[in-house]
Formats: sequence, structure tokens, C-alpha cells
Amino acid sequence: MDTDTYRYSEIERKTNETSINIKLRLPTLQVQGIEEPEQIISISTGIGFLDHMYHALAKHSKWSLELNCVGDLEIDDHHTAEDTAIALGMAFKKALGEPRGIKRFGTAYCPLDEALSRAVVDISGRPYCFVNMTLKRDMIGSLSTEMIPHVISSFSTAAGITVHVDNIRGENDHHKAESAFKALAVAIREAISFTGDSDIPSTKGVL
Repeated sequence: MDTDTYRYSEIERKTNETSINIKLRLPTLQVQGIEEPEQIISISTGIGFLDHMYHALAKHSKWSLELNCVGDLEIDDHHTAEDTAIALGMAFKKALGEPRGIKRFGTAYCPLDEALSRAVVDISGRPYCFVNMTLKRDMIGSLSTEMIPHVISSFSTAAGITVHVDNIRGENDHHKAESAFKALAVAIREAISFTGDSDIPSTKGVL
């Protein structure tokens, strides 16, 4: 096993609207003979609140993530937000590889002050996403609030996983969004953690 590239991926995605480079390393805890490297997080999309959400996702998923995007922000935030989520989903799928010996399912509740969010994840091979956030503001910083659930959905689709995210309560939109990304992070961390065997966690034998 090449421990330098195990659970690691690099993605370069260029369109007429964005240029994205990603390096992603998923946690390798519980894998015998592989030392967990230091977590490194470096994110630059040109959208401060989006950077903040990706940083929360990486931090609490225990990912090392380097993500750089140059996008057409002179138009609006849509292409940068959507395309980085797609590229990150692609990087996640590539880094995870064959989902053998993992828990597959993950659930998490994360609060941030008055806000509480729940995330449920299935490393299913079947992309599906449901997000219920009821955000009230038009913008958080320079990120349109309509893009927040779209980022989660775009990531889920590109990663090929099932994701459900719900804000259970909250008043402050910043808190609600951040608690949602933290819950998603913790649920993903659980879903891709190891069981100690080498089975594919499906009655079909494939995912």
C-alpha cells in the first residue's frame, strides 16, 4: 500500500467560469501501519463565508484540504460556489476509493449557540440530497444564502453519496449555516471511519 497516496486525491477543474485546484486527504485513523499526517487546511475561493464553511467542513471531518479557486466573481458568487462544491465532491469520491471496511452511515447533531442542525450521510454510491435550512437573509457576507444548500447538494451529487441536512432550530443565519456544515462534517467523518473488517457494507456486495 502506498501510504503517501492512500485516501488522497488531487483535482484540477477548469471551465470558462472557474479554475479550481484541490488536494484532499481523508483521515486514516485505525488503519494499521499508517501514521495520521498533520491536518493542513488552506482555502481560498474569493468568497469569505464560503471559505469559512469549507474550513468548518474540513476541520471537523478531519480532512487535510487545500482548495484554491479563481472564479468570475465580477458576475456573482454562483459559479464559484457551485463549481468548488462539485470539484470537492469529485475529490472526495476519488480519495475514498472503494468503500470497503467503512461504517457507511453517519449521523451527527451539532449546535452553534441557539442553532442546532442534524446531518445524516450514507456512502451509498447513489447521489441524493435533501437540505432544509429556512435561511432568512439574502446574503451572509458575500455569499448568497440560496447557494448554501446548493453547495451541499452539489457536493453530494459529485461525491455520489446520500445527504440529509436539517436545521432543527435557530435564529441567526450564520449560526444555522455553520452548525449545518459542522454536522455534515461529523456525519461524514463517522460514515467513512473504519469497522476493522474488509467488507463492502451492502447486501448487494457493491456500492
